[in-house]
Amino acid sequence: MKIKKGDNVQVLSGNDKGKKGEVLEVLPKEEKIVVKGVNVRKKHVKARRQGDESGIIPVECAIPTSKVNVVCPKCGKATKVGYSVEKDQKVRVCKKCGAKLK
Repeated sequence: MKIKKGDNVQVLSGNDKGKKGEVLEVLPKEEKIVVKGVNVRKKHVKARRQGDESGIIPVECAIPTSKVNVVCPKCGKATKVGYSVEKDQKVRVCKKCGAKLK
């Protein structure tokens, strides 16, 4: 997958279109990612032990990777990810400005 944990991404479509956030989790088998503050749902939690609290908590749910683009740290735009080989290492690069992505 071209998107890694810790990347800043921008949502391209859906209810959260235009929102930016950090990738919290990557699910490569399902081709999905979890982004902080995006696709937030309410989860009803029941107290399991004495002392635990029950209630409704917000939870970020997974979205398909095809609905997001990585935000380049240099140019600040949502861009596709490309690859280049430097010193026998494969490096991710911004397709718009050519800057290296971490």
